[in-house]
Amino acid sequence: FFCLRRDYLFGDQWLIRGCPLYLQVILAFCWVYIRKYQSRQESEVISTITAICALAIALITSALLPVDIFLVSFMKYPNGTYKEWAANNETRQQIENTVLYGYYTLYSIILLCVFLWIPFVYFYYEEKDEDNSNKCLQVKNALKYTIGFVIVCSALLLIGTFVPLESPPNRNSTQWEKVQYLFEELGSSRNSVLLTLAEKTAYGMSVLPLNLIKGTRSILYERLENTEDTEEVEHQIDKLKAKCADGRPLSMRDRRNLQDLEAKLQVLRRQGRHLEIAERNCCNKVGSALRPMKILLGVFFILVALLFFVTLFISNLDKALHSAGISTGFIIFGTNLTNPLNELLLALQPVFPLDYVLITIITMYFVFTSMAGIRNMGIWFFWIRLYKIRPQRTRPQALLFLCMILLLIVLHTSYMIYSLAPQYVMYGSQKYLLQVRSDPSQGNHTAAITKICDADAPEDQCTVTRSYLFLHKFWFFSTIYYFGNWAFLVVFLIGLVVSCCKGKKSVIEGEVDADDSDFSDDEYVH
Repeated sequence: FFCLRRDYLFGDQWLIRGCPLYLQVILAFCWVYIRKYQSRQESEVISTITAICALAIALITSALLPVDIFLVSFMKYPNGTYKEWAANNETRQQIENTVLYGYYTLYSIILLCVFLWIPFVYFYYEEKDEDNSNKCLQVKNALKYTIGFVIVCSALLLIGTFVPLESPPNRNSTQWEKVQYLFEELGSSRNSVLLTLAEKTAYGMSVLPLNLIKGTRSILYERLENTEDTEEVEHQIDKLKAKCADGRPLSMRDRRNLQDLEAKLQVLRRQGRHLEIAERNCCNKVGSALRPMKILLGVFFILVALLFFVTLFISNLDKALHSAGISTGFIIFGTNLTNPLNELLLALQPVFPLDYVLITIITMYFVFTSMAGIRNMGIWFFWIRLYKIRPQRTRPQALLFLCMILLLIVLHTSYMIYSLAPQYVMYGSQKYLLQVRSDPSQGNHTAAITKICDADAPEDQCTVTRSYLFLHKFWFFSTIYYFGNWAFLVVFLIGLVVSCCKGKKSVIEGEVDADDSDFSDDEYVH
């Protein structure tokens, strides 16, 4: 929307000209990412296009928050006065309304994809026949199951909406009672879906930096280990077959052992072929040369993740102690506890454009760690793993689930960024002029001083981002996301401990499984 409204920037056409380039880069990345993980054997045009478009929508939506912050900040000069093109209140209102319409449109598209289009494409692929002859019946069955899915989801949402919450503690309650109530609500069954979404981002944020730091096992060592295991299994198989050659019948236990050993041998041989390919792969050789850079990048990411954890905990604790509760979405004006990331962004404001670069990196970091978390964990239904996300081996249904989960996570991203830096997300780098009356003994004069916009600033001097107004207007979303932040903190700690206890990953991690066929292995090799 902003890219289409050229009249808003006047002389600043560089941002307008860059908009098509941004969209092209996003679409190119989505195409490469989906094609990298898509199974060549089971690919389909409709599911591929849907996955690419859904991933692009997720990235575009996540990029809307930095644009919103940039717009409200770009309206003013560093001295606190409005620029000439933004001096008119109607112009500012038109710009912000355009951004608000962008939020409404993109969020509506996300809900449409999650509850209608992606389920339809999923059921359409599931109903596909081997001969693929009756398309009308395929579409009819897909529509039937999609309608059933919408009815079930609507019923669950209505039940969750009208189930009475436990009455919150009153204003005269102690601080401990307020905190205790929060953890009781977090542990309730109605917040299990929050834990499901939060675990992807939190686990990805903990596992991604540690994997960069630990690296992978040596290919030469893995090949040597694979050769020894293969020879040992072959020797055990030969011993069992020797019994048959001597005319002695195998017992039921020996037959089961022989079947298990033959299956294990097939897996080891497939692993050997993949290790041989990995040893010749140029990307692995380049990765080994860039090992010091990966370690530094991993250390940087883990420090960023710890900063997020501390900041998010302080922000949520501030809301728990000083907000008006569930009825207002736990939203507070300003900050009562020192917020490290918010202070850092405010400190970077004088150096253009470091604060915008940082908030953009933070937003994209959340999205890409979410993708890493989904990729490492796979798609689960309670304790049952449905699909795995593997390079060139991922089924279309798994890619659709990946995009659906990512779209739901993006809805949470804006509130999480607001929790990390509430004052900056509300006003960006805006400043305003405050008229201060001088000492009467020195004359009745007034002087204007420049201050950073905060909750105490006059409404006509500071423009609030549409992201904040959206969260404040739909308070029930803020309440849901608030408990999701607590779930995020819990899962991050668990994921950090689990990732620290795990050893180095194999260089072919996730490429070979016991249930893979030789045909699917040939698909990857060739």
